[in-house]
Amino acid sequence: MATKTEDYLGITDYKVIGTRPIRHDGVDKVVGRAKYGADIDMAGMLHGAVARSPHAHARIKSLDTRKAEALPGVKAVIAVADLPLQEDKIEELGEGAANLQHLRANVLADGKVLYHGHAIAAVAATDVHTAQEAVDLIEIEYEVLQPVLTVREAMQADAPLLLEDLTTQSLGEDSEKKSNVCTHFRHELGDIEKGFAEADLVIEREFFTATVHQGYIEPQNATALWGADGQITVWCSTQGAFDVRAQTAQILEVPVSQVKVVPMEIGGGFGGKIRIYLEPLAAILSKKTGRPVKMVMSRTEVLQATGPTAGSVIRCKMGVDKAGNLIAAQADMRYESGSFPGSWAAPGAMCIFAPYNIPHVLIDGYEVLVNKPWTMAYRAPGATNAAFASETLIDELCEQLGVDPLAFRLKNSAKEGTRRADGPVYPRIGHEQCVETARDSEHYATQFNGKNRGRGVASGFWFNVGLKSSAAASVNPDGTVSLVEGSTDIGGTRTSIAMQLAEVLGIGAEEVKPQVVDTDSVGETDVTGGSRTTFATGWAAYQCALDIKAQMIERAAKLWEIAVDDVVFEDGYFSSSDASKTISFKELAGRLDETGGPLMGRATVNPPGVGGAFAVMIADVEVDTDTGKVEILRVSMIQDAGKAIHPSYVEGQMQGGTAQGIGWALNEEYAYNADGLLTNASLLDYRMPTCLDLPMIETHIVEVPNPGHPYGVRGVGEVPIVPPVAAVANAIYDAIGVRLTILPMSPGEILKALWTKNGTT
Repeated sequence: MATKTEDYLGITDYKVIGTRPIRHDGVDKVVGRAKYGADIDMAGMLHGAVARSPHAHARIKSLDTRKAEALPGVKAVIAVADLPLQEDKIEELGEGAANLQHLRANVLADGKVLYHGHAIAAVAATDVHTAQEAVDLIEIEYEVLQPVLTVREAMQADAPLLLEDLTTQSLGEDSEKKSNVCTHFRHELGDIEKGFAEADLVIEREFFTATVHQGYIEPQNATALWGADGQITVWCSTQGAFDVRAQTAQILEVPVSQVKVVPMEIGGGFGGKIRIYLEPLAAILSKKTGRPVKMVMSRTEVLQATGPTAGSVIRCKMGVDKAGNLIAAQADMRYESGSFPGSWAAPGAMCIFAPYNIPHVLIDGYEVLVNKPWTMAYRAPGATNAAFASETLIDELCEQLGVDPLAFRLKNSAKEGTRRADGPVYPRIGHEQCVETARDSEHYATQFNGKNRGRGVASGFWFNVGLKSSAAASVNPDGTVSLVEGSTDIGGTRTSIAMQLAEVLGIGAEEVKPQVVDTDSVGETDVTGGSRTTFATGWAAYQCALDIKAQMIERAAKLWEIAVDDVVFEDGYFSSSDASKTISFKELAGRLDETGGPLMGRATVNPPGVGGAFAVMIADVEVDTDTGKVEILRVSMIQDAGKAIHPSYVEGQMQGGTAQGIGWALNEEYAYNADGLLTNASLLDYRMPTCLDLPMIETHIVEVPNPGHPYGVRGVGEVPIVPPVAAVANAIYDAIGVRLTILPMSPGEILKALWTKNGTT
């Protein structure tokens, strides 16, 4: 790992931040004591299962549950009529939003199934096998309808409509036109016609990306107990306990105070564990039976019926002048929304040209219904698709201009003061520094050649989010601090948050005892997503520590019987103008009873100073032209973290995003047949990369501190998935001279491209 740090306000001498303490939850996870959602076991617990549609698009003509209800061991069967009707209202989910009517209809189909695997009914029984047997006894009669599986099919004037009452929202107004197009929006900067008229070289291409899944190792799960007192407790693996509380309370039509969500440990999410699926079902089944009900999806159910990322069709056009200055850029971005509105064209449009300073830009975005599962976030949602298009064109422009691709990126880089087409003007950002680090790296300096070998580079951007976070902490008599926070820990955030509190108080990270607690035990905290957790919940911990620090100064003043203004706190010690008066944080903690008793700090934040993140990837590949197989030989990911609180966890995020991006580039896709049935709903057939498919991923952390955070933090979890697809595509072109515009760039697609190039097909 290499690190490049930009000096920021002269602050570089941290005691805790930037170190690599052992994560607080590490031992429990390594030895198997950590409790995940499927580990819940309660007295009298029932097990649930879900009846799912074998069709991609069909009306439900009849539903008969009598045989299932008569099966010994079955305690309850429910369908959509057991869920209260919902109003036509949008609910914010932290990373994306949903109409409540659609949320209900996704939990259980309401008269019509919209994708293969759509939930129709649910069963609770004494054991999971009986529940699954009962599901098979539910008799459902369908009127099968024609599915639409691509945005091009769905946008045809005569295409079958998924939602008959949906009208297109176009440029901020209701078009009153019924179609599968949910939304059309536009971003404009400058004069696009003038820009292309001034350009000396213009390239336009169309790019296709398949639907892919986040690939988390733990399936969705939920256990619910609807108590006799009306209180509902839900245990689940989620990225946002408060989001689950809000959605579940709304679907069940109960006050949020009646729902407590206990977040269990989580085996990955990447944006896919925000929306609810099983929680309301388990709750209703519990209410009907008076017993707790646990539900766990199979891997097939996860792939068929949870939220994958959006497939897309993107037409991209870019122009430069003879000097190599980007003049104009245009994109038409059409993203699959799945079965209900709420797609990812909007963030894709925010990111597609974001690394560059381009005076003339026009972006049109469309969100389109197709008969596939309702899409959800996957790390930087929409941005990977977008970068595949724009960064491939950048590489082609560089080739035709005869310039180094990193030199071109540096020349045209966005910087402080650059305005994006969607409106924001950048504060201090780090794209230039990332490009310089890539250019100066040993990897890029090392000559790389050989038959069918190639090198590619690409840039990527994610804007990050802030949102609400809360924290509270109590000082213990031994000088440790117990910290409670509401952000699900995905990748070590307990530790990165605890470290920011420890830095303020002058104690070690190991002296902070962090806990992720339930929704009744901490203030509202938004989802762990959008690269916000270390930034926003870390900010809450920082403010909480300042609260503790101020109170401890008051206690020291009281102990010494001096004015508060005469007490100084530095490096974990309290002192005054009287040199004899000095006491450590730990010692003062042991004397709190003498100065007023227990001491707690608290904070709630909704920080505005979000800093966008940039990354650059270098990829070396070798292509077997007989089989079309691509081998990744070497990869470097360069990323601006603002300030790396725990460098090991930053490196882990960079490596994880890179690995997922490579899988997206080369292998991963949802394979549907003509009837809209998912044909690869298992991890045997849905091909994710393993350690055998990847080299060691080299990481270079750049630190251009975010001026909107007390420690300069930028979120790091999203952006590393953005450049890999384009970098691999550019490397493949460098190796064999064919440009791939379809994802995944599988052996079959590579062979077809080679045959076309060689005139053999």
